[in-house]
Amino acid sequence: MAQRDYYEVLGLERSADEAAIRKAYRKLAMQYHPDRNPNDKSAEEKFKEATEAYEVLKDPQKRQAYDQFGHAGVSGQGFGGAGPFGGGQGIDLEEALRSFMRDFGFESFFGGGPRQASGPDRGGRDLRVRVRLSLEEVAQGADKQIRIKKKQSCATCGGSGQRPGSRAQRCGECQGSGEIRRVQRSILGQFVSVSPCPRCRGEGALIGDPCGECQGEGRVAGGETLTVAIPPGVSTGDYIPLRGKGEAGLRGGPAGDVIVLIEVEEHALFQRARQDLFLELPVSYATLAQGGKVEVPTLEGAAKLSVPPGTQSHQLFRLRDKGLPQLNARRRGDLIVRLVCWTPGRLGREEQKLIEELERLQAGKLPGPRRPA
Repeated sequence: MAQRDYYEVLGLERSADEAAIRKAYRKLAMQYHPDRNPNDKSAEEKFKEATEAYEVLKDPQKRQAYDQFGHAGVSGQGFGGAGPFGGGQGIDLEEALRSFMRDFGFESFFGGGPRQASGPDRGGRDLRVRVRLSLEEVAQGADKQIRIKKKQSCATCGGSGQRPGSRAQRCGECQGSGEIRRVQRSILGQFVSVSPCPRCRGEGALIGDPCGECQGEGRVAGGETLTVAIPPGVSTGDYIPLRGKGEAGLRGGPAGDVIVLIEVEEHALFQRARQDLFLELPVSYATLAQGGKVEVPTLEGAAKLSVPPGTQSHQLFRLRDKGLPQLNARRRGDLIVRLVCWTPGRLGREEQKLIEELERLQAGKLPGPRRPA
C-alpha cells in the first residue's frame, strides 16, 4: 500500500512552520492515542502514521530530504516508508509511543536531561555550553575542550563559608532542623505546615565568623577547562550532561551540572537525514547512456559507483554503510547519490557537429509526455 504524503497526514500546507507541525501532530496524537482508543486497530494505525510524519517534518534536515527526495529520502531510518530501495517498514507502536512521550516532556535522548538544582538557597546553577561539530567529527566522534566561567568552591574555607578555625552556630529559631513547623487548629482538626526556617534559610546553622575570601558564601568566581567526549552519530539538539561540573552550591551545597548542547555544522557537499547522507553528482550524458564507473566522494574518501547503461537523470543510487554511524549502535547509515545529467554551457565546433549528428540519429525516439510518478 502506497504511503500518504506526510503533509496530508498532518493536514498541513508544505509551508507550515515548526509550531504548526507540532500543534497538528499533538492534536492527532491525543485523538488517536491507544489509551483513549483501546483495542481500536484503526486508531492505532492513525496514531503511528501521524507520529511517523511528525518525526520527519519536525527535523529540518529530514524535512529537506523528504521535500527533495520524497519517501526515498527518509527510508531506512526507522521513520520512513519502503521507497525504491527497500528501506524501513514504517513505525511500530512502541516506537510511536516513545516518540510522543519524549517530545512532550517524558524522556530525554541521553537518558537524563538537565536536572533542577536541589534547592533555591544552596544548590549550584546548571550551566549550558554549545559545541559545534563538523560532519566529519560526527562520523568519528570527538574530544572537545570547553572553558567555562563559574562560581567554584572557596579553597580558603573548603566551601563552608566559615573562617578557618571557627565553627558554625546552631540556629536557635529551628533548633538546627532547618524547618519551622506550625500547628493550626480548626473545627476540621489539626493541620501542620512545614516551611524552611527564615533565619538560617533551611540550613540549620548560622555562620558566626564568615570567611574573608568568600564573605561567607562558600564559593568564589573562577573557571575550569573541561574535556567532553562526544560519541559518533550525534545530531543537532542532542545534549550531554556533565554531572556536578556546574556552579558550586552555596556553603557546601550540591554543585550544578554542565549541559553540553550539540550543534552540527552544514556540510559543503552532503545533506544529512539522521544517519543517511545525500549527494547530487553531475555526470555526462555519455555515462548515463552507455554506462560506466564514476567516482563518488564520501566522508572517508572516494568510492566507485557502477552506472548501468540507460540510466536516467535524477536516478538515485544507494551506497551501503557510507553514511554516519548510529548513536550508541554499530549500524551505519547509507550515502544516497542522485545522478544528474550535466549540460555544457557552451559547445565547441566539433561538439556542435556531434550533437547535431546524435539528434539526427535519435529523431523520433524521444517518448511523449507522461504523468509524473
